[in-house]
Amino acid sequence: MAPLPSYVSGTWHVPPDEGAPLTDAVTGEEIGRLSSTGIDMAAALEHGRRTGGPALRELTFHQRAALLKQLGLHLREHREELYALSARTGATLADSRIDVDGGIGVLLAYASKGKRELPNDTVLVDGDVEPLSKGGTFAGRHVCTPLEGVAVQINAFNFPVWGPLEKLAPAFLAGMPSLVKPAPQTAYLSARLVELIIGSGILPEGTLQLVCGGPGDLLDHLTEQDLVAFTGSAATGHMLRAHPVVIGRSVRFTAEADSLNCSILGPDARPGTAEFDLFVKQLVTEMTVKAGQKCTAIRRALVPSGLMDEVAGAVRERLARVRVGVPSHPDVRMGALVTLEQRQEVRRQLKKLLDAGRIVFGDPEHVEVLGADAERGAFLSPILLRADDAGRAEPHEVEAFGPVSTLLPYDGAEQAVALAARGRGSLVGSVVTADAGFARRVVLGAAPWHGRLLVLNEEDAKESTGHGSPMPGLVHGGPGRAGGGEEMGGMRGVLHHMQRTAVQAGPSMLSAITGRWTPGAPRVQADVHPFRKHLEDLRVGDTVIAGPRTVTLDDIEHFAEFTGDTFYAHMDEEAAKANPFFGGRVAHGYLVVSFAAGLFVSPEPGPVLANYGLENLRFLTPTFPGDELTVKLTAKQITPRENADYGEVRWDTEVTRQDGKVVAAYDVLTLVAKRPEETP
Repeated sequence: MAPLPSYVSGTWHVPPDEGAPLTDAVTGEEIGRLSSTGIDMAAALEHGRRTGGPALRELTFHQRAALLKQLGLHLREHREELYALSARTGATLADSRIDVDGGIGVLLAYASKGKRELPNDTVLVDGDVEPLSKGGTFAGRHVCTPLEGVAVQINAFNFPVWGPLEKLAPAFLAGMPSLVKPAPQTAYLSARLVELIIGSGILPEGTLQLVCGGPGDLLDHLTEQDLVAFTGSAATGHMLRAHPVVIGRSVRFTAEADSLNCSILGPDARPGTAEFDLFVKQLVTEMTVKAGQKCTAIRRALVPSGLMDEVAGAVRERLARVRVGVPSHPDVRMGALVTLEQRQEVRRQLKKLLDAGRIVFGDPEHVEVLGADAERGAFLSPILLRADDAGRAEPHEVEAFGPVSTLLPYDGAEQAVALAARGRGSLVGSVVTADAGFARRVVLGAAPWHGRLLVLNEEDAKESTGHGSPMPGLVHGGPGRAGGGEEMGGMRGVLHHMQRTAVQAGPSMLSAITGRWTPGAPRVQADVHPFRKHLEDLRVGDTVIAGPRTVTLDDIEHFAEFTGDTFYAHMDEEAAKANPFFGGRVAHGYLVVSFAAGLFVSPEPGPVLANYGLENLRFLTPTFPGDELTVKLTAKQITPRENADYGEVRWDTEVTRQDGKVVAAYDVLTLVAKRPEETP
């Protein structure tokens, strides 16, 4: 049986040796072999840097987002094939959907966020302008540009589809190529995933490479521009983090590692409440989904000491209904562990846990299996432990990476927080309670030790994605033992693959470098009103200055009557005089904004299609009856939309009165048409 091929340096590489065997988790039969012999790791990294990186950096964020969407839709068409192959890892169809659909969902989520939250540009401007001088001729701004290396992604065995895709998506959107090294046990599924991606031709060459087998000397060839994203055991993470090249060249390194996650049942959640049932259901789900082989699974179930018996009984009853067996069997709720070796490892760790507790459900040596051989396949019964001494070290230090969880008693929110922290850093914790006060004390107390916290109760249960489900818009990672990293997290995940650089310059240079108009830079007034220009003809700095318009007392009273806004500062002279901010009647802020629009607008039909909002509106100086208003409207940012006949323009808007003081400042957002295509 030929070893799995790797995809490196633009070609499929078949190892010359036999490689190590890969086995079906359900039947134990050999289904492939694995080797990375013959791969030139240095050349693979250089291919990513010289071919993949430049190709990505030529694309805008929106173009990269469009490719991610196209890829997600392509993989959707191959889900059934991936589900079938996933079953060989021991996963049920429900497990496979979490892995496959979850990974595709991350691609689509980042595609959407990239289009909505990033500019159609190759540079990301981060934050506002920082004034650095009194006269306004010296300022600073942060820009983010892609690292010019390769994102080396070392993945775990439990999510062979979601794992690569959740790392690929933010790296690709940032403009950084990826080299994926899957875990040996399930590399055949990751390899097929990459084969589908490469075969689609959607991604530019060099932006995705695959190494099946050992990493060899891969880390020896990293540079200061590369990064490593690791998912796996804490021990392996520590070893990789300490690699001399990683340390010596300050290679960015993130780890998502072992995590003794906890779920805390609130003291209000007594038997008969919705929260009690939710806690029990969630615990059983987390024990049995992916046969408990999840870095986010609940390992420690913290229960009010007076409810230990009730919870143990309810969980036992529910676990008894879980059937273990071949994933394709309609009655099976839990499949196999990934390999026989993994089953043995779980049993070894379970023995350590038994020093602190006792089994209240399950048998680690025997399990009734539907449709398969219990010994040839890596099957294991769900195991529920009970440790009545919550102070023992073992439940807080030993992780059996399988369908194993331990019930632990606590008394009071303070002790629950202290026990949660004894995991020394977790990816996720959950609090199941309807008591807002208890939830606040636990969440804020446990937050320093957790990357994510779920509060579950009857209010959010129907739509909650659950304790173990990371979401693309939120960080996936945790402090301490959990690795100290943050994966995904929306734009946080993208920015991790970019260098943030502070640029100090004059306003004109800052505008030219960032493509964003900077206060103090020239405003360009032309004979043609900017609203008469199509998107391609507009330039950053194009300006219209209009006014003045005098604000009268009649204007203020008419606006108050017309809108119903009769706030005393606009209508009551004596009361307004007593106001420390005004000293007399003032115009409505929204009257000022309305007058400004009337001054700068070009009313005839034209390229401006719509005003779709205002941002950062501030009223800085009062406007009194008799004041004269002038408005300056300057094109601040121009964002074409891909595959659309219009784009977005952000206008810097400044309204001043006759003494030069700024009355209002804000951004106006408009949609502007592109030039119509000429008919041949």
